[in-house]
Amino acid sequence: MFRFSDYGIESDIVILAMIAVFTVLLILLIVAFVKIGKMKKAYVAFMEGEDGKSLEETFHKKFENMDSINEELKKIQNHLELVDENLLQTYQKVSIVKYDAFKEIGGTLSFVLVMLTKDNDGFILNSMHSNSEGCYTYIKEVKSGEVFVALSEEERQALEEAKES
Repeated sequence: MFRFSDYGIESDIVILAMIAVFTVLLILLIVAFVKIGKMKKAYVAFMEGEDGKSLEETFHKKFENMDSINEELKKIQNHLELVDENLLQTYQKVSIVKYDAFKEIGGTLSFVLVMLTKDNDGFILNSMHSNSEGCYTYIKEVKSGEVFVALSEEERQALEEAKES
């Protein structure tokens, strides 16, 4: 027969230790039952639904909603791709330089306007104003940032400013 006293351990200490372990286990068991009860209530509420609908109906509606959201996302994505494609063709880089074309007293009424796409395609619009002779307007085509006709200093300046913007 096994005795604690044979090993120098008093039986009172063993009993107190067992009572302490039993008490801790009892407290843990109570806590576990309380948590299980809360989870059971949440499960029952989830399964019943707010207005008595079945769980299958709720899932079905959620999946239908997700399908309609995915369709809308596809439409938005297609629209964004179209906007991006069109944006590449719009004039995004602009520069304007005002100057006095004929060095008259009239001021800086002449101007050069440069409008370029992302790929530096576009035009140079030069409007030269004269007090005595009226207004002359010229346009020059720009391809990939290059012009194949002679440019005035103001036109060159406006083109460089537009390409850098």
